[in-house]
Amino acid sequence: MLDLIGHFVECESPSDDRAAVDRFVDLVCDTLAPVARLKTVSGGRFGRHLLAEMKLPGRAKSGQILALGHSDTVWPVGTLRGMPFRNHRGRVYGPGVLDMKAGIAFFIFAARALRELDLPVPSHVLLQLNSDEEVGSVSSRALTEENARRSHAVLVLEPGTGLEGKLKTARKGVGAFTVTVRGKASHAGVDFQAGASAVLELARQINTIAGFTKLDRGITVNAGVIAGGTRSNVVAAEARAEVDIRVARLRDAAPLDRKFRALKPFDPRCTIAVSGGLNRPPLERSPAVQRLFHNARKLALELGIELEESSTGGGSDGNFTAALGIPTLDGLGAVGEGAHAAHESILINRIADRTALLAKLLLA
Repeated sequence: MLDLIGHFVECESPSDDRAAVDRFVDLVCDTLAPVARLKTVSGGRFGRHLLAEMKLPGRAKSGQILALGHSDTVWPVGTLRGMPFRNHRGRVYGPGVLDMKAGIAFFIFAARALRELDLPVPSHVLLQLNSDEEVGSVSSRALTEENARRSHAVLVLEPGTGLEGKLKTARKGVGAFTVTVRGKASHAGVDFQAGASAVLELARQINTIAGFTKLDRGITVNAGVIAGGTRSNVVAAEARAEVDIRVARLRDAAPLDRKFRALKPFDPRCTIAVSGGLNRPPLERSPAVQRLFHNARKLALELGIELEESSTGGGSDGNFTAALGIPTLDGLGAVGEGAHAAHESILINRIADRTALLAKLLLA
């Protein structure tokens, strides 16, 4: 398993490099060929999405389980030179090892185990790996939703939470707005009053936007990027802010959207344009999600593992499937820390139980 994880990590696959992602998809296809019927789907400007219909024991199969993952990472090609795949003191390190190439390897070995033990799996099992999850899933969302609607459960191979490997039964919805202000340029020294500063107007708007945060409701609003103006001696004609939003409940998304659309300029000489919106709906802890977690918890106890659950502000493709009402259990991949960071790593002593849990979930 460590060898396979190493091969996966060393096949770098950043979202914005279609050829690199396709090379990784080809590697996964070669690995899956003995145990699955394979199909790839164009991702447009992104790499190909992979669909693998698993060949698992059992003749009388009813319905489908969707195992969901992604082939892309946040790390550019060449990262391995300064951040190589390595085994050190009970962990393996490398770009994308936690998020989420180890989870893909776990699933492959779970399927192999079921075949080698000839254990009948009661459902059809489809593995879907998307090529654009790290950049919003624009190309893959429709495919994910289509396959989720055909499934009675979705198992997401994203990493667990923390070094305990807590499963994720709630994720916030994620979105982004761009607020663009247009004012009137003038010479800051000669003709100051003739100008209408878009930068000043944007600063006032950001203060208003910051007030949209409601921590008690799980709503956060962050103006993370601002830009504007041309020179210090010119009253700025244009400025913009890129704003991240997170909502714990879908019912809070529309009112928040309306607040952005209702922004009015303090200076009537300025105009405001707002674009964007919610990208991923929240994964809410519904009764269906709770039941799936409790089933997983019972199966983990048989392995001597006390499973816990968690919520997170980050999104995954499981957000889309849960929003359709399909029971979705996230965080079933590797246990480790440092996703998207230089110390990204997984715990070697949690490889076996996570793989066994995936196999038991498919059986159950």
